[in-house]
Amino acid sequence: MNQFQIETAQNVAIAQNSSNLGERMLAYIIDSIVITIYIILVFLLLISLEVDFNDAWALYLVLTLPAFLYYVLFETFTDGKTIGKGLMNLRVVKLDGSKPNFGNYFVRWILRIVDVSLTSGAAAVLTILIRGNGQRIGDVAAGTTVISERKRVSLKDTLLKELPTDYQPQFPQVTVFKDAEIQTIKELFEKSKRNGNHNVILELDKRLKEVMDVTTTLHPVEFVDIVIKDYNYYTQKA
Repeated sequence: MNQFQIETAQNVAIAQNSSNLGERMLAYIIDSIVITIYIILVFLLLISLEVDFNDAWALYLVLTLPAFLYYVLFETFTDGKTIGKGLMNLRVVKLDGSKPNFGNYFVRWILRIVDVSLTSGAAAVLTILIRGNGQRIGDVAAGTTVISERKRVSLKDTLLKELPTDYQPQFPQVTVFKDAEIQTIKELFEKSKRNGNHNVILELDKRLKEVMDVTTTLHPVEFVDIVIKDYNYYTQKA
């Protein structure tokens, strides 16, 4: 799952998960089923009313208009979600993490003609794979992406660490952070260590020192690790 970063109020970079291709496809299938069911219900309604389809095409177009506008209507009025996206815990956001406006939703909807309809979804799949940040052509044009809001495992499982009984914290300033921020810092830190991405650790070291207003000669890896442990120490005592 790819990530892009959003700045918090404390200028700490928070990584946001973009949706993966499998999630997008499942959401699309669910939405397609919903639209199909709606259209079938419209047909059944007209049949029950014994309407002549040759004479009632205008009525049919009006009744099926919600299906045609399904994506733009749902995303506009349900905070970037359709039924499929909601079930898959996905949501459309702007690249800075803020809420899109109607214009953003409209652009990505109208370009579904290229992304999905004309190419049977091939263009959307190819763009998502190439871009690597959850963007199809409509998202690129609208400046949006689709993020995953799937709940992480519990904080107890991901954040808290067993500390020695005689552990002595070094930075009480860590209490300026919130649980979610430390959790994200911990995930970035551990992932960067696994991947040997020292630049990310250096950036974490720099940002943490700025927010906490501390200076230290500790190596960046050691400093970030101590910050996480210190936060655990103070939160476990609370």
